[in-house]
Amino acid sequence: MLPWLNLGLPRTAPSAQTNHALNLSSYLARLVASGQATSRSELARVTGLARSTVSEHLAPLLRINLIAEHEAEAGARGRPPSVLTLNPQAGVILVADIGAARGRLAIADFGQHFLAERSIKTDVARGPEPVLAEVRAEFLQMLAEHQIEPHNVRLIVVGLPAPVDFASGVPVRPPIMPGWDNYAVPASFQVAFSAPVLVDNDVNLMALGEARCRPASQCPLLYVKASTGIGCGIVTHDGQLHRGADGAAGDIGHVRVPGHEEVCRCGGVGCIEAFASYAAILRKAGGEGTGNPAQSSDSVDGQLHALVRTAAGEIGEVIAMLVHFFNPGVIVLGGRMTQFGDEMLAGVRSVVYRRALPLATRRLSVELSTLGNRAGIIGAVVLGVEHVLSPQGLRALIPVSS
Repeated sequence: MLPWLNLGLPRTAPSAQTNHALNLSSYLARLVASGQATSRSELARVTGLARSTVSEHLAPLLRINLIAEHEAEAGARGRPPSVLTLNPQAGVILVADIGAARGRLAIADFGQHFLAERSIKTDVARGPEPVLAEVRAEFLQMLAEHQIEPHNVRLIVVGLPAPVDFASGVPVRPPIMPGWDNYAVPASFQVAFSAPVLVDNDVNLMALGEARCRPASQCPLLYVKASTGIGCGIVTHDGQLHRGADGAAGDIGHVRVPGHEEVCRCGGVGCIEAFASYAAILRKAGGEGTGNPAQSSDSVDGQLHALVRTAAGEIGEVIAMLVHFFNPGVIVLGGRMTQFGDEMLAGVRSVVYRRALPLATRRLSVELSTLGNRAGIIGAVVLGVEHVLSPQGLRALIPVSS
């Protein structure tokens, strides 16, 4: 297991009302995957279940090769217990972090190791069909290069720069993605794969990835992405994503800021995204279309830095409101605007610490992302593994007769 992954285990065992076979098997699988219990005796001790009950509900996980059991090295006190691990050979997860202009694709195994990664151009304004067709083709090529059969894909996770109805996996009226509204993203992957598909907002995946690489004490966590748009991912104190009732939680790019009359792509006026996003400051600096400020003229470059400082302060005002409402332990800044480093960080920090009350900031940390542009694919792998080990995920893998 890679050190930054924590499977967000439940604090307690399933309740008596839900204590059926799938729930118990899921609970045991997550204990093994997290390393909290790596033998049958440890599972019995941690769960409080009888050894026979542990063996009964561990059996289907062994039959489908999701859990592997092997002999540990002999010690001084005789034969050691057999060791249980999540089986890396149980299959693979495909993840796609699709951004407005570029995306990252990856293949990961169930040992949570990345087998392949690549960056691709996306340009979501072209519409869903060409973008997703290219993602499918890239996935098939990556699998072929690593001699992995498509039927070994257990799950596909897709992140989109859009509001997403997580239950159905469809984007909902995304301002920067014409033609994507209510598009059946999961169904588009059934052309090439038979695996289930999870679709989420890209900032949610980034937040989950960032949270899992940190100590649990740093949650609640807010991940603020300032790029083509502005969004926020929310991870609760127990390490779970908070999506809200309909998946719209954290859509802070469309918070209206008094004193601004810029028209946003959503049709609203004065949205912070309309004047403080990376795309907005490029337009103001006359450098629209320049992918890297270092490639701009000196005058444009200087103006960009000044605009970033101003935008960081505006973003900080919105974040300060979130601090009062959510009281996070850490705020993580990500997205293309963080390439300006200390200017972006200092601008946000100064406003947050000045505007938020002392009780909400006395232990608050404001930091740049530690994962950079890999936060999304790392979060997607975490989401994928957790889903496969959940009762719902196991239901798709374990035969009914089991």
